[in-house]
Order: sequence, then C-alpha cells, then structure tokens
Amino acid sequence: MAPHDIRRPFKRAAISDQQKRRELSLLRQAQNRRDAQQQARCLASSILSLQSAAPESQPEQSDIELETVPEAEQESEAFSKDLDVRQASKLRGPEVRKWFARQLMLPEWMIDVPDRLAQDWYVFARPAGKRCFVVSSNGTTVSRQRNGSILHHFPSALPAGAKIRDGSGSAQSYCILDCIFHELDQTYYVIDMVCWNGYSLYDCTAEFRFYWLNSKLEESGACNAPSHYHKFKFSAVPVYNCDQSGLHAAYTGVVPYAKDGLLFYNK
Repeated sequence: MAPHDIRRPFKRAAISDQQKRRELSLLRQAQNRRDAQQQARCLASSILSLQSAAPESQPEQSDIELETVPEAEQESEAFSKDLDVRQASKLRGPEVRKWFARQLMLPEWMIDVPDRLAQDWYVFARPAGKRCFVVSSNGTTVSRQRNGSILHHFPSALPAGAKIRDGSGSAQSYCILDCIFHELDQTYYVIDMVCWNGYSLYDCTAEFRFYWLNSKLEESGACNAPSHYHKFKFSAVPVYNCDQSGLHAAYTGVVPYAKDGLLFYNK
C-alpha cells in the first residue's frame, strides 16, 4: 500500500523580507493614525462633557471651564512632544544632531515589486543633491543634513522663516520640510512635508501630504525667486501614480534638476 501523501497540492508564494517590512510599516502607520484620532476624540469629548456639566447660572464654575483649555493644549503638546521642533531647537551639540538624524525617513532599494503597485504607490524622480531637513521657526530657517549637521542658515518665505517688518509669525508657527538641496541651481526640492505652520503631518497619508505640499508651498511664496528675505528657492517635484504611464514619465520626463534614481511612496 502506497504511503499516504500529506504534502499540499500547491505551495503558497513566499513573502520576501522587504514585503514583510512594508506590511508591518503600513500597519504601524494605520495604528498611529487610529491612536491619534482616538486621542483627539477623547480630548474633545472630555472638554464638551466638562462644559455641558457646568451650569450657566453658577458664575464660580467659569474658572473650571477656562482651565480646560490650557489642559487640553498641554495634553496635545505632551502627545506630540517628541515631534516638536521648537523643543529640539533648544538642544545643543551632539544631542540636536542626533535628534534631527532620527527624523528623516531613509529609503531602501526596492528588490521586489509590491502588490497593487499601480493603485497604492506614487513615483517621482529623485533630485541629485544633499538630503536634509529644512526647519523654519522664530524668524529664521535652518537646513540640517542626515547626520544632523547644519547645511544652511538663512531667511525664507516659509511661515516663521524670516524676520520681517510685520513680525516673524506666531510662536506656535513652524515648518519642517524633507528636502534635497540641488547645488547646480541652488534650489531646495521638497520631497515631503512633515509639519506646516505648526500643523503636524506625521500621521497623514502621502496622498494628503503631497496635496498640501503643492498648495501650501505655492501660497507661501517659497517658490518665488530668491530675494533679501528669501535666500533660496523652493520647488516641489512632479509626482505620478505608479502605473505604466507614470513610471515612464518619472523616468524619461524632463525636470529642472539632475536625476538620481526613482523614489516610491505608498499612498
């Protein structure tokens, strides 16, 4: 009698290590967005419940209502304190370099094709140059390289990026842009937006970040030619859906900078 064959009639396709890392990263991002939304809902509901519980006829309760606002601000600041560039700007020496070095998202080589590449991914030509963080705050703008060292210290048209006559902006205003500095035309090409005018985009989708990047950057005047209060020009890069036509456009399309490969972003 022939031995019983317990082998499966087919083999499941092997999942590469890179695919596993992509899936885990996407799960973490989705969980972070859910946590942030839940935190905001709890914060809003607690404030509303405190306000509705306080009778309008009792004036002594107004102090409690007023105290809920700064408490909410403190909780929201504590929730994102590790993302606050204003606190990091107070660091000195190796500490500030280490902090900024941890903020950049470092790409890796794509060794296999992700599932739903055409539907779930963007592609664009990477400008050749120095990868850096550009931070505008308190009337000045600083660019820091991947190791945290300062590349440039300059005024810019970014929010709170220059000391002008009508003020340098609110103390809560700051921007963080992920850029590549292109030496040939002295331009900062923005490949991602991390924070804009004090609003954090860490847990937003790439689709939303790219939309804000293109609209807000143009509105701010940062794409204008250099001037006294705006030393370097900023420019967005053309981003395409990662289908056949988008890949062809990213690879062969004419751009004002030297290309250094392609970058892929999950939407």
